[in-house]
Amino acid sequence: MNLVSSFRVTAGIAYQKMALSSSASEKYDFVRKSRKILGAALNYMDIVRSRNVAVPAEPLLFLKPTSSYITEGNPIVIPKVFTKVAHEVELGVIIGKQCKNVKKEEAFNYISGYCLALDMTAQCNLALARQNGHPWSLGKGFDTSTPVSGFISTNDIKDPHKVSLWLKVNGQLRQQGNTEDLIFKVDDLIAYSSKYMTLEPNDLILTGTPDGALPVKAGDVIEAGIGDNLRIVFEVKDEV
Repeated sequence: MNLVSSFRVTAGIAYQKMALSSSASEKYDFVRKSRKILGAALNYMDIVRSRNVAVPAEPLLFLKPTSSYITEGNPIVIPKVFTKVAHEVELGVIIGKQCKNVKKEEAFNYISGYCLALDMTAQCNLALARQNGHPWSLGKGFDTSTPVSGFISTNDIKDPHKVSLWLKVNGQLRQQGNTEDLIFKVDDLIAYSSKYMTLEPNDLILTGTPDGALPVKAGDVIEAGIGDNLRIVFEVKDEV
């Protein structure tokens, strides 16, 4: 059994612990039906400290196309045009009902569930975009840049602000954090983003990543998880 196969066996066992409340057919419904993906940048205190930048006064949001989704069994493909693509492990929030101008205290009424996600990021492109004040679309939205787990019920994550996240590459720990360190909490992100756009059922909000995002290369195996309860595994390949 190779490295990827052995990870997938344990991942399947771990996923069953957390996702018993959703059937196999429902597991990836949100991926098929999603209209948009919103991401939050600089949303963990450890990143702000490590980069020695000011704490954002309001959420820094960007959009990703739904064509960037992949699920387990499909590889992350690094486009030929990029030289430096990094992993970012995140808790994803799945919207359950259409909403606009949501009050913060009512935000949890619009959540159907969660997922574990990777926000693969072309750091080579984003560095230039930030420097020149350009959009982040290309560096964030390329094909295969949003690997996700299946749907996780709100019964399985009762408090999204106490979720332990980790990520390994080839068995070596790269990222470790907890959503209790989010600068803007889940309800903040829903309330803020819904002031500007309608959130629709199955839309995904990526809540941000802890410090430690580093580049990957073809042949690497990325394993990420929520505590001991869920694991996802993706192999990295180059575009051919």
